[in-house]
Amino acid sequence: MDLGLKDRVYVVTGATRGLGNAAARELVADGAKVIITGRDATSAAEAAAQLGEGAVGIAADNAEPAAAERLIAAAREHFGGFDGILISVGGPAPGFVADNTDEQWTAAFESVFLGAVRLARAAAAELGDGGTIGFVLSGSVHEPIPGLTISNGLRPGLAGFAKSLADELGPRGIRVVGLLPSRIDTDRVRELDGLSADPEATRAANESRIPLRRYGTPREFGRAAAFLLSPAASYLTGIMLPVDGGMRHGF
Repeated sequence: MDLGLKDRVYVVTGATRGLGNAAARELVADGAKVIITGRDATSAAEAAAQLGEGAVGIAADNAEPAAAERLIAAAREHFGGFDGILISVGGPAPGFVADNTDEQWTAAFESVFLGAVRLARAAAAELGDGGTIGFVLSGSVHEPIPGLTISNGLRPGLAGFAKSLADELGPRGIRVVGLLPSRIDTDRVRELDGLSADPEATRAANESRIPLRRYGTPREFGRAAAFLLSPAASYLTGIMLPVDGGMRHGF
């Protein structure tokens, strides 16, 4: 299946590793060009080099107010266009209600929520018919995850913002989509499992609750993201796609 990604240009934030990197890798593999970001310039450059000539790495923090305009300008400068953005960011600090401080909540709001809103608004102002705005969210949009209170508080609100944005941008031919990963085998998920007294038992217990009985691979997530961002998904907007092996049991 031809996804129609050849020579399309995307910005993918938080893409030096994890889910953002997996999405960028699949976009480039299918012929797209990408601007990838990370907070560290060296890491961003190294990650882009691993992706090949179709990628450029730029140091940027989603919480930085001027990041959005700078990244879109970079896409046009390096690759001559801008067709979409995938907004990904490292997960906020874990913890239960009593554990998380005001400072952790504020930092997470700036990066996870407000930063994403700024990036999406800037992209919306620059995209034309056929453009796409994607959000990497979490299964916590539908079901809170124990020990991830900050994520549980912010991700559902961002999904609501994405849905509102889809309604507003639809008449202009711009699509807005969200991906809801659950247990994907990334460094972040392994770190979370490692917080337990017995990480192997924790993973086994999680896998037992997944109908496919295993964690997903980053590549599986990346393929789903590349499809949703691509012209092949041209009639999909306002959706929140679980990429979770069936872990969410509701419709």
